[in-house]
Amino acid sequence: MTSIKLKRLTETAIIPTYGSDQAAGMDLHADIPAPVRIEAGGRALIPTGIAIALPVGLALLVCPRSGLSAKSGVTVHNGPGVIDADYRGGIGVILHATERAFVVNPGDRVAQGVIVPVARAVFEEVDSLDETARGTGGFGSTGVGRAA
Repeated sequence: MTSIKLKRLTETAIIPTYGSDQAAGMDLHADIPAPVRIEAGGRALIPTGIAIALPVGLALLVCPRSGLSAKSGVTVHNGPGVIDADYRGGIGVILHATERAFVVNPGDRVAQGVIVPVARAVFEEVDSLDETARGTGGFGSTGVGRAA
C-alpha cells in the first residue's frame, strides 16, 4: 500500500475510502453546504474538501462512478480528471448531467479516485515511424462487434 498525505480543507470533508478490499477506486464525496442541482446537459464543479500530496511518480485519476452513470446519466465531465503529484489545492469533481437534471447532496459519493503510476516521456522527432498491421487507421477502423 502507498501512504498518501491528506488535508481536510473543511470540517465536513469526508476522507476517501475504498468500498471493498479489492476496489481500485476510492470514493470521493461532495463537500457542499447544501444540495446542488445540475440541469440536463449542464455541469457543476463539486468540491471534495480535501487536498493531497502524491509522491512523485503517481497521479490521481478522478473517474466516473459506474452506478451513478448507469442509473442517473451523470458522469465526470473531463473524465478522467488528472491530479498531478505537484498539485496541492482542493480536489474538485466536474459532474455532467447528460440526460436529465440531477441533484448532488452533501456527502454524496460523486466520483472515484484511482492512484496510478506515471511514466514521463522524452520525445525524439523522426522523419518516419515503423509500419504496423493497423497503420494509420483509427476511430473505429478495427471494426465493431465480436471477433469471428
